[in-house]
Amino acid sequence: MHRVMMAAALAAVMAAVPGFAGETPLSVGGFTLGRPIETVADRVIMETALPVRYMENLHEVEIRPIEGFKSGLIAFGTCRQPSAIVRIKLKYEDGSLERFEELLRRFKKKYGEPTDFMGDPFRVFISWKWSFTDADGIRVSLTLQHNQQDEDEKMGNAVKLTLHNRLEDDARCFKENRLERRAALRQRAAPSGKAATPDWDLFVPK
Repeated sequence: MHRVMMAAALAAVMAAVPGFAGETPLSVGGFTLGRPIETVADRVIMETALPVRYMENLHEVEIRPIEGFKSGLIAFGTCRQPSAIVRIKLKYEDGSLERFEELLRRFKKKYGEPTDFMGDPFRVFISWKWSFTDADGIRVSLTLQHNQQDEDEKMGNAVKLTLHNRLEDDARCFKENRLERRAALRQRAAPSGKAATPDWDLFVPK
């Protein structure tokens, strides 16, 4: 009896810790982290694929209209595991605060209390984040946000899933390849033999 009570107490504690209430989320809206973008080619508009600003190793593609979602962007890597989906950002069709609160209630029921509050103190922009790390060290973050006034963020309600391990690994691969290409170009462009007398007119500002 004592062991049963201890087990129940431990389960209650784990359920209260972010990431323990349910398994690590990998899918939303029919899209799954880690899968090749080609597997959802019929649900995205590949012609819209563009490099992500400040993260050129990633390409983002717009989704086609799907039930319950107004719009969305799917990001996939281009280096270490080309085409693997590393981030899913979807905007819900219903952007009301009431729908956000219902979604938040359901998220908490499945995944426990959020890890972080990412919004502003005046709650003009509300954003809750859950962080997960599974037994293999795979790190995933889940974000639910509501916004009606901040023009720098998506208006309405939105959900985001990010596979951080793959995203960071792809960025490292891209950086390494770029540095190798630059080094090769410098070697090819380097003048041979002893340097001539410096052209000081070229070096000194005029």
